[in-house]
Amino acid sequence: MKFTVSSFPLLQTGEIALEGQFMWGSNYTLFVKVCAGEETLQAVYKPTRGERPLWDFPTATLALREVAAYQVSELLGWQLVPPTLYREEGPLGPGSLQLYVEHDENYHYFNFTPEDRQRLRPTVLFDFITNNADRKGGHILKGDDGHLWLIDHGICFHEDPKLRTVIWDFAGEPLPENLCADLQRFRDALQPDRAGYVSLAPYLNPREIAALARRTDRLLAANIFPRTPRNSRPYPWPLV
Repeated sequence: MKFTVSSFPLLQTGEIALEGQFMWGSNYTLFVKVCAGEETLQAVYKPTRGERPLWDFPTATLALREVAAYQVSELLGWQLVPPTLYREEGPLGPGSLQLYVEHDENYHYFNFTPEDRQRLRPTVLFDFITNNADRKGGHILKGDDGHLWLIDHGICFHEDPKLRTVIWDFAGEPLPENLCADLQRFRDALQPDRAGYVSLAPYLNPREIAALARRTDRLLAANIFPRTPRNSRPYPWPLV
């Protein structure tokens, strides 16, 4: 089954009730229950008012970037990011709401099996084009169904190069043809009059969408997985 926002109408309309707080982040990240009658689901709520200002990202945009990352994942057809939307109303005001993924918290990139590491090629390309500044090892979750999910995309989509990731496993390898085809369809959808651009416009400004398109162009032109840059810090901290 393909999980999309439309698969979970509770995400869109249910009442959000606070259940707890994840303490490892620098911004408010809250565990919530979303309810409508007897129906419930678990989700992660990131209110805009709980965002710590950053010198290099526009104020009050991190929750919007979380939703943009989901939109990119869906446009690519890769289903990497759990269903995520922006709710105007919530216990602490507007913010992103993401379906919670049941997973083993002790299993992450640094102790993945070799087989699971080999499944990360789409993740590497996704992080490059979204300009992910914080791909920690613990930001890749293996769901109870075996699917690999990506979380924490609040500091993506900057216009300037910001890529910091722990995953450089495939540097210099040729891009698989099927992933190139997906990237090309995605790039075509970023034209201002196309559906991809329209779906991202509420969450990113035009310059950021243009930068996303340019990074996709560079990746397709190079036709190899990105190499570790020599003139910038390529790893996040902490690593997990």
